[in-house]
Amino acid sequence: MADWLRKAGVWLRRGENGLAALAILLMAVLPVLEILLRALLKTGIPGSTNYVQHLTLWVGFLGAMLASRQKKHLALATGADRLPARAKPVVSALTAAVSAGVAAALAHAAWEFVKTEMEAPKKIADWLPLHVAQIVMPAAFAVIALRFVAQAPGWRGKVAAALGIAVAGVLGREYMEPYAATLLWPGIGLLLAAAALGAPIFVAMGGCALLLFWSDGVLVNAVPLAGYQLVVEPTIPTIPLFTLAGVVLAEGKASERLLRLFRALFGWMPGGLAIVATLVCAFFTTFTGASGVTILALGGLLLPMLVQSGYREGFSVGLLTSSGSIGLLFPPSLPVILYAIQARIPIPDLFKAAAIPGALLVLAVAAFGVFEARRSRVPRPPLDLPEAGRALWAAKWEVLLPVVALVALFGGFCGLVEAAAITAVYALVVQVAIHREIHPVRDLPRVLVTSVTLIGGVLAILVVAMGLTNYLVDAQVPMQMTEWVKEHIHSKIVFLLALNLLLIAVGALMDIYSAIMVVVPLMIPAAEAFGIPPLHLGVIFLANLELGYLVPPVGENLFLSSYRFNQPILRVARHTLPFMIAILVAVLVITYYPYVPEAMRWLLDTVKGAK
Repeated sequence: MADWLRKAGVWLRRGENGLAALAILLMAVLPVLEILLRALLKTGIPGSTNYVQHLTLWVGFLGAMLASRQKKHLALATGADRLPARAKPVVSALTAAVSAGVAAALAHAAWEFVKTEMEAPKKIADWLPLHVAQIVMPAAFAVIALRFVAQAPGWRGKVAAALGIAVAGVLGREYMEPYAATLLWPGIGLLLAAAALGAPIFVAMGGCALLLFWSDGVLVNAVPLAGYQLVVEPTIPTIPLFTLAGVVLAEGKASERLLRLFRALFGWMPGGLAIVATLVCAFFTTFTGASGVTILALGGLLLPMLVQSGYREGFSVGLLTSSGSIGLLFPPSLPVILYAIQARIPIPDLFKAAAIPGALLVLAVAAFGVFEARRSRVPRPPLDLPEAGRALWAAKWEVLLPVVALVALFGGFCGLVEAAAITAVYALVVQVAIHREIHPVRDLPRVLVTSVTLIGGVLAILVVAMGLTNYLVDAQVPMQMTEWVKEHIHSKIVFLLALNLLLIAVGALMDIYSAIMVVVPLMIPAAEAFGIPPLHLGVIFLANLELGYLVPPVGENLFLSSYRFNQPILRVARHTLPFMIAILVAVLVITYYPYVPEAMRWLLDTVKGAK
């Protein structure tokens, strides 16, 4: 029996991996084929847009299953590790029970949503029933719930997780509906406690969304409905496609070639290697959309080089920790795309508005590197133009990658999704066929699965966060917040200052994707009341969240650097503090530069009032 179960598990893993790899490949190839057929034969692939949108659904939920299998769902910074040893089994049992229960409840809600769709069947491209594509939602949540049970430590943990599923089943019965309002706040308190102790973010957000709808007497299938509507948005496929391009680059030796190029071009300058490290990290974060990938992928390569070149280890750790997020304002950054979708503003316009602020953030970190190099008298190699030429030739394909993406997008040759697909296919061709650093049989399936796993961790949060966002909008929370702001805050400068503080705290406590989904709808009406332009508001939002990654004690980059460089988190925070201050100054400039005269008047009025 045990041998049969082991074999079944192996085949299940292979099946998941195969489906995930096939789905992400089809997502990348279909839009490119569409472009080629359109250009060469004046035709296309009927329904290709719908295919790609629903492939995104499959990639997202297969990725969520893979993330649960590998225990890679995004979680808040947890204090569970600092608990006494005797308390850890209890905490593990609690988080397993809550996680399994919420995943099971989401599976039930998703199944109810699919059943509703079956009653009025629609078709994709006039042949594929829509519910066949949607069935991945309840199936994935059910598998995730079972994995929370299987992965719970010890038999007590497994029993607790199974009980969590049973409790979720009881709460879903009609006879429990009269108690929904009573159970709302204790349930939310339990979810927040579980999240603080290590439960995945999607569990806390999804559980809160389910409880809030349930307490208002709304069918809980409103949560998967909102998530489905988000995932099949026309521009959402860009998230997995650009992520695929970034992971492919990170898995090959693109980072080494780019490092060689930037070192040849800038290494002779004061602080040259620090500037190079900043630029390389910003480049990779731009394509992956996740600072964690940059720190984990490049930290081991860049830290020894900085130390060997004469930079202090503490400075080097701080530099790499802070550089992990400063590329988020450049195209084709995923947070910029997602913010534009959520705020209903043109994506190209937001990229244009974010270009100079993004350069300012890079300059702030690089300038501190120059200061450190002068203080520590780091030696500078002479400018070697022949080496720069050789490095440029070696990295020519990587250098052309952003050019290809930007020309395709801003040149009007194709739409955003097609540009993302071109970028992903280009990265695959370069790494697999030209450099041959990713073997098509031995390595490529693993790289594709890695991409889908990373995507699944993000989209699982987006799906449930959209449900929570819809509840907040339906409950008129943004309108109520706007009225409160109008009543209590009368100065645009004070509002911007409060917004800075709020967003830095949000960036420290939440990942950037869930923050965009939940906070943006609450923030926009209040900002409109003070006449803040939508594009400037988007730049303010994203820049502050970048800074939040570095804020102790729970900034995400601090934990990732602590893990990657094997240093205590408080030490990493101390090393990062000077960079955090430099970025804070840049963020304040980004926030207030259009309002300097108004800020001066407000300051003078405040001083006069104090006198």
